[in-house]
Parts: sequence; C-alpha cells; structure tokens
Amino acid sequence: MKPIRLPEPPSSPRAMGGVPDIFEGGVHGVIRRAVIIGNGFPASENQSIGLVQALGLSDKHTLYRVTRPRGGVNEWLHWLPVSLHKSLYYIISQICRILLRRRARKLGMENGGNVGLSSILEADVKSIVRMARETFEKDGPLLVIASGRDTISITSSIKRLASDNVFVVQIQHPRSRLDRFDLVITPKHDYYPLSPQGKEQVPRFLHKWITPYEPPDKHVVLTLGALHQVDFTALRSAAITWHEEFAPLPKPLLVVNIGGPTRYCKYGPDLVKQLTASLHNVLASCGSVRISFSRRTPKKHSKIVGKELGMDPKVHIWNGEEPNPHMGHLAWADAFVITADSVSMLSEACSTGKPVYVVGAERCTWKFTDFHKALRERGLTKPFTGLDDISESWSYPPLNDTAVAATSVNEALAERGWKIKA
Repeated sequence: MKPIRLPEPPSSPRAMGGVPDIFEGGVHGVIRRAVIIGNGFPASENQSIGLVQALGLSDKHTLYRVTRPRGGVNEWLHWLPVSLHKSLYYIISQICRILLRRRARKLGMENGGNVGLSSILEADVKSIVRMARETFEKDGPLLVIASGRDTISITSSIKRLASDNVFVVQIQHPRSRLDRFDLVITPKHDYYPLSPQGKEQVPRFLHKWITPYEPPDKHVVLTLGALHQVDFTALRSAAITWHEEFAPLPKPLLVVNIGGPTRYCKYGPDLVKQLTASLHNVLASCGSVRISFSRRTPKKHSKIVGKELGMDPKVHIWNGEEPNPHMGHLAWADAFVITADSVSMLSEACSTGKPVYVVGAERCTWKFTDFHKALRERGLTKPFTGLDDISESWSYPPLNDTAVAATSVNEALAERGWKIKA
C-alpha cells in the first residue's frame, strides 16, 4: 500500500523568537506554565492535555480535578451543578452518619461507621487564584485550560477573580454566557446542535438553552471533532516504540476500535453481530486485524466478538492488559473500523489521514448525526458495509483540530499582548 505522509507539526512557540523577554513586553506578558482543570473523565481531560501539548507546555502544567461523589444516591444527582451536588451529598452523608451512630450505640458498638468522600486532589478556586496573583510578578500570567460541564463554575470564577493574571480557555460548549472565558473551543456540532433532525428530538422549551442566541464571535473556535494528543511527533514515537510488534504483521493491518452504546448512539448485540459478520467478509482483503475495546464496551459485546473472531489466525484481540497498544495501532494501522459512539476515537483516527470506516452512525441521534455527516462530507470517513476492500487505500488531509485550536490560542494571547514561551 502507498504510505501516507503526515504533515509536520506546526512550529512551537520556542521557535517563534529568540529575543529576551525584557525586549518583548517583559515577564508579565510571557506565559510559561498552565493549569488544567479536569473532571476525572479521560475523554475530557485528554482534550485539555492535548491542547497544552500543542502549545509547548506539556512539561509545565499542573492538573487539578473537579470531582463528584459517586455511587448510591449520587447517580441520581449528576444532573445538578457540581457545587449543589456536593452540598446535598454532604447533608445526606451527615444524616447517614448520625443514624449509623445511633444504631451503633443501640448495638453496643464503639464506632458507628464512616460515610464521606475519599481524599482527592481538588480544584479549589481560591488556591488557584491566590497562586496566579502571588506568582504573577515572578512567573508571569497563568494559562488555565478546562473541559467538561463540571469545570465551568471553577474556570469562570478564576477568570472573574483574577482576570489580570490569567487566560482562561474552556473546551466544549458552556451553553451560556460565553463571555465568562477568554476563549471557548467547541465542536461545531455541539455549538449548533439543533439541526432539523435535532429539533424533532429536543423539547421546544429547551431550544433557547441549547442553541446560542448569537453566532460565534472571534473568541469562539469551532472544530470538527475533539481535541487530543495525537500529532506527528506522537505517532512517530509510537511507531518506534511498537516497531517490534507491528512491523512483522502481514499487511494491510486493519485496526478495529469498539466502544459502547451511549445516550445518543444506542446499539446492542445486534450491531456487534453485524460488525463481526462484516469483518468476516473483509478478512480476505486484510493481512491482519487487531481489535480493542474501550472502558464502555459491555462484556456481552466483547464476548460476542471473541466468540465470532477469536479463533481466526489473522485476528488478535487485545486483552485489556498494559501496555495499551492504542498509540501503536494509530501509528501502524493501514485502515480503521470504529463504532460511531466515540467522537474522541474517531477524531484521533481521522488525524492520521488513513481510511476510517464507521459502524452504527445511522443509530446516532441529535447532534451526533451532524458530526457524522460532517465527517463524511469532508471525505474523512465511510460507512463500513462488509463489502469494502481494505487493500484499496484512500486518503484525505488529516484532521488537525488541535493544532488549529493552538494557533487560535496564540492569536488570542497576542491580541492581549501576551505570548507563550516554553
């Protein structure tokens, strides 16, 4: 197969200048560090880390997390703002503690049990604001990057309390009052989720809340997919790391990534059986097949795949043990088959410029319908029908959302008179 040449990564901020800081606005205009506000979900945190990496600050960032109580009654409280959720959980836990102590006294027990949150590094607005202010004179401005709904109240508060000392980037659509952030980076399908199909699936009283009142201005960056850490350098490094395992495999190598059903991409064992049947049909045009599952893959789905394909000599199914071959798959694959539920997995695969076949896109609803339509219209993906010839390669300009987002951050900083120096 004809090798696909990936584009070189954009020049890093380090290469953009060689002039001492004192001649370029002084230390007060130079960003050398970043804070990431995470929510504990890898798909969200991966976007922030990928952007920090693209900005040249991968070794100069600190990760904080906004965490929610989990388990039991908490599963019914996740729709609440995180601060209110924690307050209610605290009240509930205190009531439970009192009841347990009373019961323990009746039973003659010394300890009534302990109900509470485990110790975890928490994103605290006051401490981050204090750090940004107190270190500004010495270390310059602080770049704050966050992703996910639970981080919004934290980052907006940091911006409000330390606006002269920070630059705040919010990834994923905050839904309202976008002026609370210096820059918002969101997929287009998330900013405009009310397509004609979407309007039929969302109650009318929610339309104004979901759809922005105005088109995006210059401080809103629209991407096609999710941000991530996969770039030219990462793929080249992975190709070297996994050379011994993947180089000897017969070509073409087809990598199959199977996720799991989600709220807006629902599917069951029937789609998995359809997938395995289609894979059987294309095995003749494959040299080898590598299959992996995500954390969300139901066990019954992985069992079906193992039963149907596990004994075929061309097929290898990852058992979930470390090391995770994901980056090796991205670097060495000649083509991908990916279930439609994961925007992250699709965005990463489309950043390689290699053929990406999608399974189950027709089962996705609302804004995810728009996402898959955009991928197909750009020539990045095709439906996996089982009639495909994997040996016939096709290519496209790799999806480069993370680099585009990094460029937008640098441009927005320049308008403020700031710059990043790694």
